[in-house]
Amino acid sequence: MSFRPDQSMKIRQAILFGFAGMPLFACTAPKQVQQADERPNILFILSDDHTSQAWGIYGGILGDYVRNENIRRLAAEGCVLENCFCTNSISVPSRASILTGAYSHRNGVYSLSDALSPEADHFAKQCRAVGYQTALYGKWHLKRRPEGFDDFRVFHDQGEYHDPVMKSPANWADDDQGKRGDTLRGFSTDIVADLTIERIRLREKDKPFLICCHFKATHEPWDFPERMEHLYDGVAFPEPHNLMEFGREASGRVFDGQPLENLALRWETASADPSQWWCVYPELPFTVQGLGREEGRRKTYGKLVRDYLRCGATIDENIGRLLRTLDEEGLSENTVVIYVSDQGYFLGEHGFLDKRIMYEESLRMPFVIRYPKEIPSGVRNRDIILNIDFAALLTDYAGAPAPELSQGRSFRRNLAGQTPVDWRDRMYYRYWTHHRIRPAHMGIRDHRYKLIFFYGDRLATTGSEHVATPPGWEFYDLEIDPREDRNRYDDPAYAGIIARMKRELLELRREVGDTDSDTPRMKKILD
Repeated sequence: MSFRPDQSMKIRQAILFGFAGMPLFACTAPKQVQQADERPNILFILSDDHTSQAWGIYGGILGDYVRNENIRRLAAEGCVLENCFCTNSISVPSRASILTGAYSHRNGVYSLSDALSPEADHFAKQCRAVGYQTALYGKWHLKRRPEGFDDFRVFHDQGEYHDPVMKSPANWADDDQGKRGDTLRGFSTDIVADLTIERIRLREKDKPFLICCHFKATHEPWDFPERMEHLYDGVAFPEPHNLMEFGREASGRVFDGQPLENLALRWETASADPSQWWCVYPELPFTVQGLGREEGRRKTYGKLVRDYLRCGATIDENIGRLLRTLDEEGLSENTVVIYVSDQGYFLGEHGFLDKRIMYEESLRMPFVIRYPKEIPSGVRNRDIILNIDFAALLTDYAGAPAPELSQGRSFRRNLAGQTPVDWRDRMYYRYWTHHRIRPAHMGIRDHRYKLIFFYGDRLATTGSEHVATPPGWEFYDLEIDPREDRNRYDDPAYAGIIARMKRELLELRREVGDTDSDTPRMKKILD
């Protein structure tokens, strides 16, 4: 544990008396295997940027290096989703879509600069309305006060890895009103797990619970507690085959992207003056001065992966603590446990870092779920599942209506091996924020092909550059080119497929209601 000796007691007292000022009662009755209400408990564990390449259950070059004992346990005892995707690969919009079950254009959260209205309906509100105890701990990131939770304790904005400031109903201030809250001593991933564990133990045993356990990890700056410091000492990690992709020429892509050199510059800037960057990076100083282009990129990649995997190992360790708590409380059989990341992340693929782009590393949401009463153990599902489906699934388990704006669909039957015959066979994606290195874009993906339209205009999206970029297209055959190494948009062999997918892209836009009716400029771009 990384807490001070009095930290766990303070957390217990805070939960016992309720952050909302509503007294709760410690349960001293003997532990029971089942509760009076037979609806399942729900433990929804969400991480930030914990990409599938670093889970160890999706294969890949890092698969043998990942510390993932507890993620593997969940996979062995439940179901892994092979094709779970984000509809807008950036944290704030993805979290809003997870909660509301709605695309960005419907819930009003398009970019990092936007906020979710406290009045917005979401799955926790619906679960609470039908009798669930609800709680939220960790990263909220939606700027305005969380509603629909009996209890919450969340980071200010992104939060800190060490000694985070956390806000409760008693000291709430929206993120734009300044940093306010209580400092909890310790490492953030441990603290969030501790809050969750205490809430489970102090639950009302005659009612089911929904607890959202949201880790800051593995978001930049990829920090880790002292006990992980020597993990991977001396390890040379294998590299993505396209790590040394410099520029667009080899791949034919139509945008520049964010190369690893940007990360090296951040580390060098923070090494010279830590006050010049928004976060505190571990194990500085760092420099690539005097190194050649490939040598510098290789050094940057090595530090990124080492930090990232140590940060991820701390998540896995705390998932283990959560699972052991359920075992000890006799709750494992009747609790739905989900672990998912809000989107993926580039770990040097294409020479990139960050996310946002509709490439597989960024688009894919690693997802594992365990519910022994319904879901067979050790299975993998290949259906196309979207983050807008999560709210419908969770409310389905709770016996509650889906949120009022929900456009998703419960995949409860899919998890039991009974996929509906009319389940989707393609998905719609749109990244609204525009920068010249990462133009605004939309796209369609089915089980084999992907078509992306980089329309390159901010329209009215907050947090964007005003300078537009020329529209461009990318097309990938994921069966023969799963790593998207070559844009085949101009390949005559695919002309018919591309024409069909363009029509389907427009159809999907209409189906989901993304019409750009208030931005005439988009009509000109599409024409």
